[in-house]
Amino acid sequence: MHCFYIQNVGKMVSSIHETIFFFQRDLRTGKLVNLPSLIAASDRTPFLPDRVAKSIPFSSSKVPEILNHFSLKPQTREAEIMKRTIRVCEREAINGEQMFCVTSLESFIDLSIATLGKDIQLLSNQLSKETNNPLFTIARGMQDMAENELICHKERYPRAVFLCHSINKTTVYKVPLLGRDGTKANALAVCHKDTSAWSPKHKAFQILKVKPGTVPICHFLARDTLAWVSN
Repeated sequence: MHCFYIQNVGKMVSSIHETIFFFQRDLRTGKLVNLPSLIAASDRTPFLPDRVAKSIPFSSSKVPEILNHFSLKPQTREAEIMKRTIRVCEREAINGEQMFCVTSLESFIDLSIATLGKDIQLLSNQLSKETNNPLFTIARGMQDMAENELICHKERYPRAVFLCHSINKTTVYKVPLLGRDGTKANALAVCHKDTSAWSPKHKAFQILKVKPGTVPICHFLARDTLAWVSN
């Protein structure tokens, strides 16, 4: 019976497409969503102390020095992941976006306050228990957590690095979810109401088959992504 249940859950999950980007009308009670990024193992890589973080370069021009500090060899998978994270942090912000990367807890707090002000709160995804089943139904009680936001994505790096950005006309929602196996979650989702500055090649437009700036586009945040919002 147990094996039969697992096999059928696997078939059900594989038959439901992963919920990546979706229309705002689909952010509603009773909607079934498939969220493997919400149940992925949490990345517990810690921040470096601020003094130490400031002593280590974080620049594409200093890669050999950074590799040496973390005892990584060039051309390894770990080195390539590290270089990619640095490049992502060095990209230019799009129109209507504020963006920065942080490498310490102190800079994470200080730059967030500088962006949004002191009256802010930090939100995270919450799961009642670990689960291997990514299927959830949106429950009642969704909350609009404001449009003044700063979304911080945890990047892959030897020590904690977050890329934080705020995009104009973006709303954060706290979404209660009920898993097929009984797991309860409070997940974070965002809806971008103005996508006119996004690249036409953005994955969202390919999935939803719409053009930039035509309709609001929403997505759930990955497990380790954090959101600052104004109170």
